[in-house]
Amino acid sequence: MASIWKRKVTLEILKKIHVGTTVEHLGIELLELGDDFIRARAPVDHRTKQPAGILHGGVSVLLAETLGSNGAALAAPEGHRVVGLDINANHIRSASEGWVYGIARPVHIGRSTHVWHIDITNEAGQLTCVSRITMAVLAPAG
Repeated sequence: MASIWKRKVTLEILKKIHVGTTVEHLGIELLELGDDFIRARAPVDHRTKQPAGILHGGVSVLLAETLGSNGAALAAPEGHRVVGLDINANHIRSASEGWVYGIARPVHIGRSTHVWHIDITNEAGQLTCVSRITMAVLAPAG
């Protein structure tokens, strides 16, 4: 399969752009950049749990948005920017320890919008959250 990425990037470059951001603060780790997917993980710990002792749903959405936004940025033409239009998430199962893993793949890569699907699973591979993000692709000003 040919890569969908339109920008030259490595996993190390992706990691560097998140230094000093919420992603770094919460301990989210970018793990893999495939030809048509991005994979990352988020810890289930004191930074990411809600008072009931389970992963805060907002952290799942943050993980999903991080993956979908990065994917859209890499799949957009050079010089274009991407911004989020809509994100939804269905929380399927709670997680109270360890890590959750997210993987994002495109549903649609168009000229003006991208749609990405993100599955989040626990360490046992059980689905914890399903998310979909729609991104607007903005042409360079000029």
